[in-house]
Amino acid sequence: MKKASLVDNITYKKNLKPAVTVLLKTANTKEVRIVMKKGQLMKEHQAPFPIIIEMFEGEIVFGINGNKQLLKRGDIIALDANIPHDLSSTSDCIIRLSISILDKIERVNKVIQ
Repeated sequence: MKKASLVDNITYKKNLKPAVTVLLKTANTKEVRIVMKKGQLMKEHQAPFPIIIEMFEGEIVFGINGNKQLLKRGDIIALDANIPHDLSSTSDCIIRLSISILDKIERVNKVIQ
């Protein structure tokens, strides 16, 4: 059994970059917490494997292929591999991202730099 918390040890970065933390790894996924302050962005990018995004707290504008939609607390979306998407926080938020164990956290970190 593995255990992690989406709300323990949260640090909102004061610069324009979201905070990305790997909370745990399973046989198939890496469970990642993304913490964004209001106004922070993640530029357009795509994942090489399918992903699942859960809005744990707050709201973001989520763009898929240029189409924008509001995601709020409790919303969950799944994206297939290689779908261009971007995020813009409209409030302080906590996002849970599930990525393939084959994906690299360095790829996620490059999106915020």
